[in-house]
Amino acid sequence: MTLGGHLVELRKRLFIAGIALLLGTIVGFVISEYIWDALRSPVLVIAKQHNASINYTNISEAFDLRLQIAFYAGLLLSAPVWLYQIWAFIVPGLTKRERAYSFGFFFAAVPLFFGGCYAGWLVWPHIVELMASFVPSEDSSFYSARYYFDFVLKLILVVGVGFVLPVFVVLLNFVGVISARSIIRAWRWAIIAITVFTALATPAADVFSMFLLAIPMVVLYFASWFVAWIHDRQVARKQDVLSAELAV
Repeated sequence: MTLGGHLVELRKRLFIAGIALLLGTIVGFVISEYIWDALRSPVLVIAKQHNASINYTNISEAFDLRLQIAFYAGLLLSAPVWLYQIWAFIVPGLTKRERAYSFGFFFAAVPLFFGGCYAGWLVWPHIVELMASFVPSEDSSFYSARYYFDFVLKLILVVGVGFVLPVFVVLLNFVGVISARSIIRAWRWAIIAITVFTALATPAADVFSMFLLAIPMVVLYFASWFVAWIHDRQVARKQDVLSAELAV
């Protein structure tokens, strides 16, 4: 395909992805009120202990926040469409081996990312309630609506990205950068790194939330080692067969 053909194909893919995102955002705007009700539920729990509320600091902030929620909801709802468009544009230019690696990486990383986001969704209410527990009962908590939403969103995304990291470890093994033996030898350092990551992603004082995130990440790390170990064994067998054929 010529450069012009690639640009036409890219325009087509971007147009389809844009339409899907627009439709998803419209649906997201319709359900944004229900999403916001779910997001601010921990504040209602905090309000039972001391005065707490979410505040809007300017006239348009409530509407802007609805648009922001609608956009991210639309991004999530339209994910199957725009992810497929990216995949359909890139795959024809890959070799058979590269296609197999990218296919495995794509279809492993996406479920893990959403699984990590779901784990972050389960954890963040505990984090909000924990941080609010340090406020004396005589005082009040006033949360900026935009800051509160950004805090929850970043926490969920960070956890989602953390769950994808083991897939990168497997990918590095498949391309020959690291071996399964190196992965298992570094398990102590990996656990320390995961612990530090979860401590940064969640308040250090919230041990429950930290372990709730760390345990599945540790399991995923050892799962990545197991996949790499199987791959290394297959590569070793092929090399042995090739060496035997050359010896004959």
